[in-house]
Amino acid sequence: MDMAAHDERVCNPVSDAELNRRWSATRAKMREQGIDALLVSGAQDWMNGTIRWFAALPANNGYPRSAIFPLEGLMTVCEQGPVNAIAKLDGKDTASRGIGKKLYTPSYPGGVEYTGRYDGELLAREINQAGYKTVGMVCPAGMYHGIVDTVKSQAKGVKFVDATDLVDLIKVVKSAEELDMIRATAAMQDDVMKKVAAHVKPGMKDFEVAAFAQYHGQLQGSEQGIFLCSSAPPGKPARFMPRAQQGRTMQKGDTFTLLVENNGPGGMFAELSRTFVLGKAAQELQDALALVLEAQAASLNRLKPGASCADVYAAHNVYMKSKGLAEEKRLYCHGQGYDMVERPLIRDDEPLPILENMNIVVHPGIMTDRLFMTNTDNYIIGPNGPGESIHKTPKKIIELG
Repeated sequence: MDMAAHDERVCNPVSDAELNRRWSATRAKMREQGIDALLVSGAQDWMNGTIRWFAALPANNGYPRSAIFPLEGLMTVCEQGPVNAIAKLDGKDTASRGIGKKLYTPSYPGGVEYTGRYDGELLAREINQAGYKTVGMVCPAGMYHGIVDTVKSQAKGVKFVDATDLVDLIKVVKSAEELDMIRATAAMQDDVMKKVAAHVKPGMKDFEVAAFAQYHGQLQGSEQGIFLCSSAPPGKPARFMPRAQQGRTMQKGDTFTLLVENNGPGGMFAELSRTFVLGKAAQELQDALALVLEAQAASLNRLKPGASCADVYAAHNVYMKSKGLAEEKRLYCHGQGYDMVERPLIRDDEPLPILENMNIVVHPGIMTDRLFMTNTDNYIIGPNGPGESIHKTPKKIIELG
């Protein structure tokens, strides 16, 4: 790692070379489009990953972290902290690479409405002082309304443009270093799933298994993510359920479905799901899995560079109907990176095509009043399409005694 000053508190930092690659590619596009600076903002642990892509650290827990990324020079970051505090930086420390100034404000837009303009006021002041004429907003729909509205109203004489595509087209194609991070995430998730298989037993509550999975992911470098699961008796669907609905106690013969959807060392997301049976899997579950795996393989065969996402989605639903299954209305296939859900979305409203070196997760599913079945794995798009899954967990129902 080539950081000039490595802050040991920063877990698994990305290299300076990788950050410079991102910044240089972005600035080249900014020059082409006449943009003086970008405004990036996030507040979530699992989405808004663009702030981490630029500033190397994520937003957390609903607290906004925003960055002004200029065509030249160091970034200005605004984040949670004391009233009117300012830190002058040199952009070299691991926790502030590329950052020349940090502005702090105690704002809580998700819970305390009147603080919603605080960040925007500081950001608008910086934009005015810098004299930027054209500012690109990156994914403004994902920013707090108070930040967007305040910056636009208080940054005088500034033309605001949507620069989301500018950044997306760079961010979704992964570098060699980013692909290594993604593969490390997949390996971590494989190990977590293996440990879960050795741990689950009747009498445990669903949330105990999710907590066990999260614990072992964290020990292996994961920082963020979700663990959706549930159990159900034979003849009932074991769907993905959030923590507040994981209170059921598993019994012998039950089906249990787990989704491990966390990031790995360095912050890149992948996801892995499998179905468990605390006993012998019924034939209807085995048949459902065979259909899901056939659907997954059919989509993978179409995920070649240049492929239209709308076409892949339409073909998937032709397959589903041909098997007497319901059309897919949820998001069954999509990109991942610093965002748990990243473009491209494999559905009919995605204009971005499949590109080489994307990280794509494919998880078709069947949901009836008797069962829920899916299989979730990640794939890297190569020059001729995806190869083998970067997950190594066998694609089968895990039977537990």
